[in-house]
Amino acid sequence: MRRFIISLGFIAGLLANPSFANGGAPKESLRPAVRTHAAPLVQIQLSTSNTRFQNWIKAFRGRAISRDIKPAVFDRAFRGVKYDKAIIAKDRNQSEFTKQIWDYLDSAASPVRVKNGQAALRSHKRILGQIEARYGVEKEVVAAIWGLESAYGAQRGDIDIIEALATLAYDGRRGKFFEAQLMAALKILQSGDVNPRAMLGSWAGAMGHTQFIPTSYLAYAQDFNGDGKRDIWSKNPADALASTAAYLARFGWRKGQPWGVEVILPKGFNFGLASRKTLKNPSGWAALGVRAASGGNVPNHGAASILLPAGASGAAFMIFNNFAVIERYNKADAYVIGVGHLSDLLAGGPPIKASWPRGYAPLSFKQKKEMQRRMIRKGFDLEKIDGIIGPMTINAIRAYQTSVGVTPDGFPSQNLLKLLRGR
Repeated sequence: MRRFIISLGFIAGLLANPSFANGGAPKESLRPAVRTHAAPLVQIQLSTSNTRFQNWIKAFRGRAISRDIKPAVFDRAFRGVKYDKAIIAKDRNQSEFTKQIWDYLDSAASPVRVKNGQAALRSHKRILGQIEARYGVEKEVVAAIWGLESAYGAQRGDIDIIEALATLAYDGRRGKFFEAQLMAALKILQSGDVNPRAMLGSWAGAMGHTQFIPTSYLAYAQDFNGDGKRDIWSKNPADALASTAAYLARFGWRKGQPWGVEVILPKGFNFGLASRKTLKNPSGWAALGVRAASGGNVPNHGAASILLPAGASGAAFMIFNNFAVIERYNKADAYVIGVGHLSDLLAGGPPIKASWPRGYAPLSFKQKKEMQRRMIRKGFDLEKIDGIIGPMTINAIRAYQTSVGVTPDGFPSQNLLKLLRGR
């Protein structure tokens, strides 16, 4: 998962609010000494003049062997591997990526993506039907993730995963996370599911049709076609699609429950209730005047909260447990809505009815950090100044908006920044 976003668990996390992926990944450099019980080192020829990188590879080899990676597997995996500055540049630039929800959805659920998704559903009807029957995850949801992650297999990534992960692990900004992914990648190679140079994917280590990171592959990848390999890289998408369904099922997917339903909020709605912490059954929201955008009350699909991805000026959604399940794949709200809405369209559902505030000028990355800095100075609870608009920042914005008597929609707008600058 990459893009606004990145992929399974980590990667995107790269787009808007990375979570699963970067969740908790430390920033310290991880270069421990070789353990004394590791096997003797052999010289590894690297196509790079970076001596420090070569030394790091040697040290990592010792750590890998101590974790039961066979020397021959390691040496084959690292043959020809070099430090790639282009990967570091991409990693550094992700934190400044800005894309509004409406722009993201224009692409994620575009007519072309819907058309291609419907074609993919027809072409792979039998396999997707079998996957839905086995794992209890609707075929349209699996197809939607496939569509966002690799354009239904057309863009699976062509970067050497070992080289990418070694570069990122050595670099150290999220060294511990990437070293864990690199170790997992070596375990995959040792299992025989793929050979080193066929292990291709994104610059951040996501692989195959639905962009699994190595640790997620080890935990959830499936050999659905029964050929003895969990092959998420080949042209045949069966294993990759089944792996995605297995992943969603593992985290509690409820078949028949929507990810969310577009709703219309009543006049005078208390925007402070639009929080993931506020859960009510649809009947409880109906008692407050919340109605389905299609008309009438939302059916009882279980406890739900209200989500306002563009504040008070855009679409509102009543979101259910399945929203949080997709979120395990990629924590960015835009990604989850993109998957959910695309899956709805693939199933013949309607487009989003509400308009978006398209004339809105977004805060730049620098302005988001300024906004957070000013919020902290005013005594509002934020852990850090990172330019990322996560749940804590949204809650702090709401608290500030309430304190100054404006609509507490939690939206990081230019008007909000003006208020903070002027008071």
